[in-house]
Amino acid sequence: MVPVTVTQSSTPWSYLMDMDGVLVHEEHVIPGADLFIAELIARDANFIVVTNNSIYTRRDLRARLRATGLDIPEERIWTSALATAQFLHNQRPGGSAFVIGEVGLTTAMHEAGYVLTDRNPDYVVLGETRTYSFEAITTAIRLIGAGSRFVATNPDPTGPSRAGLLPAAGAVAALIEKATGRTPYFVGKPNPLMMRSAMRAIGAHSENTLMIGDRMDTDVIAGLESGMPTMLVMTGISSLESMAQYPFRPTMVLNSVADLVGSTEDPFKVIAPVW
Repeated sequence: MVPVTVTQSSTPWSYLMDMDGVLVHEEHVIPGADLFIAELIARDANFIVVTNNSIYTRRDLRARLRATGLDIPEERIWTSALATAQFLHNQRPGGSAFVIGEVGLTTAMHEAGYVLTDRNPDYVVLGETRTYSFEAITTAIRLIGAGSRFVATNPDPTGPSRAGLLPAAGAVAALIEKATGRTPYFVGKPNPLMMRSAMRAIGAHSENTLMIGDRMDTDVIAGLESGMPTMLVMTGISSLESMAQYPFRPTMVLNSVADLVGSTEDPFKVIAPVW
């Protein structure tokens, strides 16, 4: 592995970054992530944290992040629940939906002007929850069979917990799809729609925005398809070995966001490995 200096435009950089595996890991801050965020805030840099987690509201997530030592303003957090609610508002303003999910999703749907109902809803919206109900899944199947459109916040098949992996929205969506024959529309990563909605939320442009993530199959591909340069960090899911299995590559690979401390004004001045 030979080091090389990568240079880019001097235009001020904006940052989109994943949360789990980039800033925190199992509710503990990743070493140096607090310094990275503090530098962005001190410089008044344009950034937003993007997560497929639809369980929590932005206020809840801010509180959880503060407990780890990361103080990130609410407006700098963007979830798949917010992206889904915004998408549905743009598609059918003032519509109705049957929602399977937690307060992060239901709050976003209400704030988007949606009525939550199980009576002939325009959409069935599936999000993350720690208590998937067989009754609710059955209702979703019947409503989709009767003509409701099927939307899901994210395609992740599993999610983490202290006890181990949990079935997530992608796995439950597969169950509903099998029963109905209807494929859901996934709004969250790796859908570029979520990345573009996050960039709009902070007024950023893809040419001058760096996507930082720990997964090739969600973060890097989403950034790539959104026209952004991408950075893969080694503090989460991916490794150099697993990265090599994909037909696309990130723009740069670093050990962690801590490597960017002191270089956030121009992240491409840091030394990046070539594989």
